[in-house]
Amino acid sequence: MSQIIALLTDFGSEDIYVGSMKALMLNICPQAQIVDITHAIEAQNVQEAAFALLNSYHYFPTGTTFCAVVDPGVGSRRLAIAVESAQYRFVAPDNGILTYALAHLGSDYRAVKLENQAFQAQTISHTFHGRDIFAPVAAHLARRPKVFASMGGALENIVTFPLPQLSYARQRLIGEVMHIDHFGNIITSIGAFSWKSDTALTLAPMWSDRIPTLELDAMNGHITIHSHTVHGISHAYHEVSAGTIMAQIDSNGFLEIGANQDDAAARLDVQRGDKVMLRLP
Repeated sequence: MSQIIALLTDFGSEDIYVGSMKALMLNICPQAQIVDITHAIEAQNVQEAAFALLNSYHYFPTGTTFCAVVDPGVGSRRLAIAVESAQYRFVAPDNGILTYALAHLGSDYRAVKLENQAFQAQTISHTFHGRDIFAPVAAHLARRPKVFASMGGALENIVTFPLPQLSYARQRLIGEVMHIDHFGNIITSIGAFSWKSDTALTLAPMWSDRIPTLELDAMNGHITIHSHTVHGISHAYHEVSAGTIMAQIDSNGFLEIGANQDDAAARLDVQRGDKVMLRLP
């Protein structure tokens, strides 16, 4: 039985927040292996956290419990929830943070409200539910997964936000910027791609079941963002000269616009949500 707890927060590393969550978890489940996915999510950016969870959860062993806490509504009437699928468990505020991961997993999951205080800290603050609610619940689930149903009442629906834009018409895929990493790489919603040969790509669209699987000659694809167009999709940065803006398929299968040893997002003045177009030959 896996006793891995994966932590994802916007708490940073300068304060005691993450350490106190881990300490409480280890008091409940001393055998837990606690893995830090990241604590550098932009403050209160729930969508960024959702994207990070999407691109990391499936690397973990079956049975992992995820504790994902980016919680601008802490202390409000927003619910605290746990979600269980066939492979994983998630503990989080009910604010959409699980949207992308659950969409990727499919509809086969169940959710409960975290109402049973027997699985929470003895004293619950108004400002730190990460420590007082989510951490102890995650530890109890890692220790004894069967207590899931005892956590609280069942939820038919949880909060989600709209899935990323992805549409296809007249040989054009229209997507949006989902994430900008700390290198300035621009990760789009156009994916997931896989390389079939040095020049051939297959796209199995992640965000729309209305778009068929597409085949693409990588050298003949044209990507436009704002007024800038990149011609062709490379394998990696080294294929272009330093400073050149280029397109490639990132390690998670998404179309990415970057620059060799430079910050593409700053140079193109790109923000999350900006539109991106891939024209197919």
